[in-house]
Amino acid sequence: MDFIIPQLLTGLAGASSLFLVAVGLTIIFGVTRIVNFSHGSLMMLGAYIGWSILTRLPRDPEWFVLGIAATVLCTAAIGVVLEVVVLRRVYRAPELFQLLATFGVVLILQDVTLWIWGPVELPLPRPRWLRGFVTILDSRFPVYDLVLIAVGPAVLGILWLVMNRTRWGTLVRAATLDREMVAALGVDQRLLFTSVFALGAGLAGLGGALSLPNASANLQIDLSVITDAFVVVVVGGLGSLAGAFVASLLIGILQAFGIVLVPQSTLVLVFLVMAVVLVFRPNGLMGRPQAEAREATLAAPVVRPAPRVLRILGAVALLLAVAAPFLAGDYYLTVLTDGAVALLFATSLHFMMGPGGMASFGHAAWFGIGAYAAGLMSQWLGAPMPLALLAAPLAAGIVAALFGWFVARLSGVYLSMLTLAFAQIVWAVSFQWVEVTGGDNGLLGLWPPGWARDPAVYYWITLALSVGVAMLLRRMLYSPYGYALRAARDSAVRAQSIGLDVQRLRIVALVVAGAAAGLSGALFSYAKGGVFPTYISIPHSVEALLMVLLGGLQTVAGPIVGALVYTGLADILVRSTDLWRLVLGAVIVLLVVAFPEGVAGAARRLWLRGREA
Repeated sequence: MDFIIPQLLTGLAGASSLFLVAVGLTIIFGVTRIVNFSHGSLMMLGAYIGWSILTRLPRDPEWFVLGIAATVLCTAAIGVVLEVVVLRRVYRAPELFQLLATFGVVLILQDVTLWIWGPVELPLPRPRWLRGFVTILDSRFPVYDLVLIAVGPAVLGILWLVMNRTRWGTLVRAATLDREMVAALGVDQRLLFTSVFALGAGLAGLGGALSLPNASANLQIDLSVITDAFVVVVVGGLGSLAGAFVASLLIGILQAFGIVLVPQSTLVLVFLVMAVVLVFRPNGLMGRPQAEAREATLAAPVVRPAPRVLRILGAVALLLAVAAPFLAGDYYLTVLTDGAVALLFATSLHFMMGPGGMASFGHAAWFGIGAYAAGLMSQWLGAPMPLALLAAPLAAGIVAALFGWFVARLSGVYLSMLTLAFAQIVWAVSFQWVEVTGGDNGLLGLWPPGWARDPAVYYWITLALSVGVAMLLRRMLYSPYGYALRAARDSAVRAQSIGLDVQRLRIVALVVAGAAAGLSGALFSYAKGGVFPTYISIPHSVEALLMVLLGGLQTVAGPIVGALVYTGLADILVRSTDLWRLVLGAVIVLLVVAFPEGVAGAARRLWLRGREA
């Protein structure tokens, strides 16, 4: 039992560091309603800027504090630029398109950081006063960790005073509850949003700079920390400062003791906590239902069948795709095969996001379950490829049905984060269950049989299955079920009043989407010759979101166009420049600003305008 006090203090130090990042994110979301995916990048910049400043200052404590303050101001200034240049232009765009814009910023800042500071991790050499220890119950504990433990509550206290004892804080709290009413009272929303974003960015920079003595500045900070920060914000309750603090304590302490008591659970413990909290407290520990979204949402436009001209263009594009093996070499056939898989993956996500109104941050879970189901069927049971391909959607659909009972009761960001939690749990299982999944080495040797080994033949198989399932999903959208699903999306209360079972409609949508994604995972695995945990990673789920949003939610062709645009653009950029993330991120931001309804959605709008003229 001697480990209890040291682990408790370690957990409190980790909780304090996590709170500094998460509290900035919860303030930004509470006022602007933007799910700021780039918040982790701001912490990463805080770490790099802090390293650049602190390594050039004298090593005395007062200079360390001054360097931290300078880092906070620099990061806050970057946040102001980000808000004015990018986010101010997408405030009126749908929530998910705002998420897409902030992910574009993530890609840009990754390459900018790489270009300025290079790929090598940058540790901060500790001065003598940072190397001290204190003895607590016969255990040595770093002095700096005790400082971190004190910083968290101090920041919470300062924020509480600002929010409750200043006019600016009163406006922020009012905007969190009803920003339309605040605007009606004559408050300058643009200035308020900019100041809030500056505060959130400064807190992220503070967290990044204070992490340096215990870690280093590196390019992996952004995506790793944003995941934990989202978990804290959601578990605590969106927009709740006290909730973020309590959630940080809960998660920090559980992680500290989990490493000692159940080390195999460390990768999944945070997401298990979030899943359990959301099942029993759908609005988080201290969140309120109205904090989720107080704006009235308008019914989405009816998705009608494409006009004859567009159907002819689609048929021509399909014929060209069928004829591609006669025109392209093996490399381009590989890219086209990846495009066909992406088409099915994006279409499956669109089915639950567009008509169902259920945005998923963890859609790669079904992709990975299908891939592992096919791989295990082939390697363990010696099943032929057709049988393995059949097992993939069945396995993903069954798991989706079990998971759907929990998801169908939630909505908005809470639903999205629960899907992320489930995907991370699946990823942790695939990574750690080495005896079954092969762990990080994956399942190798999963190749098509001899009759399908030719790249052209396998491409045709993939194209036929992807297009066939996509057409089936399209047919479901125009069936009575599809119209009922869209009615439940637009107004669950009205749908229930006319006798529709909203929860069952949403579960069926999740099962169908999961099964289709599972098939795409199996097709991808046979194309690549193996199955790996990266198939279930967060970036892979984000890629599916990018494809759907780039194409547009309110058109059936949207995910198809988005998948092809993203696959082709990514391939061209990776082969053309080392700064491909920067270019891709800039393209994404420009597309969101210019076409907030997506590429296909913009084409649909222009088409309708041309017909009216």
